[in-house]
Amino acid sequence: MQWSEDEWIMLSALQHYVYCPRQCALIHLEQTFEENVFTLRGNRVHERVDTPEGEQLGDRRVERALPIWSERLGIIGKADCVEFLPDGTPYPVEYKAGKRKTKEADMVQLAAQALCLEEMFDRPVAKGALYYYQSRRRLEVDVTKPLRRLVEETIQNVREMLGNDRLPPPVNDARCRDCSLQDVCMPQVPANVAAWISEENDHD
Repeated sequence: MQWSEDEWIMLSALQHYVYCPRQCALIHLEQTFEENVFTLRGNRVHERVDTPEGEQLGDRRVERALPIWSERLGIIGKADCVEFLPDGTPYPVEYKAGKRKTKEADMVQLAAQALCLEEMFDRPVAKGALYYYQSRRRLEVDVTKPLRRLVEETIQNVREMLGNDRLPPPVNDARCRDCSLQDVCMPQVPANVAAWISEENDHD
């Protein structure tokens, strides 16, 4: 399928949307981003893997900061690390700053990378891994049919949200505590008031 330039979706937007649709819109629609200790920590981790290079580690070829995309799904981005197994099968590894834990948003981002790699290299990608820098441990993820469906549903939701050019209402729950966009998002403001403020800003 042919996608217009505005219809292509960044892989990172999928992770942002599953975590919080409003966060996704603020970053990818409003082009708003603020640093805090958590984003700075994440940036430091990615600096270690975001230099494009390849190396041979044992029986695996490792590529870092690899550009990836899917023409079918209209998604594009960069994989932190892709290990190519001896038979040529890609094995994506996404680096995260925190401790090892199961987070749906991270799994969606990783699975989206797997779908891109399947299309690019014409090989099934059944597994990948999330590497949590703080605990120095990997969490292997099976790219299951339900996870694949969730990726495609998320892509559709993000594309619709960006196409409608509207901010979702704030959630004001535990997710907000560590979010760097609190001051911009105003999660403590009731949703109807936040919507009114957003509309007023659009008219300015």
